[in-house]
Amino acid sequence: MYPMIDVFLKPQKYNLYKEVNSFPAGNLLEIGVGNGKYLHLYQNHKITGIDISSRMLKIAQKQEVYDIRLVQMNGEHLLFSDHHFDYIVVSHTITVVDNPEKLFQEMYRVLKPTGHIFILNHFTPKNWLRYLDLGFHRISRILHFKSKFRIEDIASIKKFNLIKEIEYKPLSYFKLLIYSKT
Repeated sequence: MYPMIDVFLKPQKYNLYKEVNSFPAGNLLEIGVGNGKYLHLYQNHKITGIDISSRMLKIAQKQEVYDIRLVQMNGEHLLFSDHHFDYIVVSHTITVVDNPEKLFQEMYRVLKPTGHIFILNHFTPKNWLRYLDLGFHRISRILHFKSKFRIEDIASIKKFNLIKEIEYKPLSYFKLLIYSKT
């Protein structure tokens, strides 16, 4: 499904990496690296990419990107020390993990006190699209995907300070949220 989904996500992904690259060089964790198609877009950072799928990581390892560490790992159970990363990127991953609350607790733990997280995802909008999310909710659970998703429903998000929000028009279904650790 990646090639089909990528048609919709490509412009957002380029914008995400542009934002990430605008920050000073640092130690960066990408959770849910998938097939690694966009890893080549990182410019300044020391990258660690994780994914729960060994199959996706095998594909990512074939990308011609050097000096990136790829590890099979669950984002809800990070095996890194506290305060290890300057930045964390989570792109279209939050709605497919079993426990988003646990994911955010782990991100908070491994992020340095001055760190930032970049979240690119769909969010249930307040416009008419919310009815599509609600209607698709039963089916999406079977596909291990949360169609109905609001960032404010994750209690741990309150530990972070929203510093930038980019809505992708015209429907505002996808957003890039940049948070700093408080």
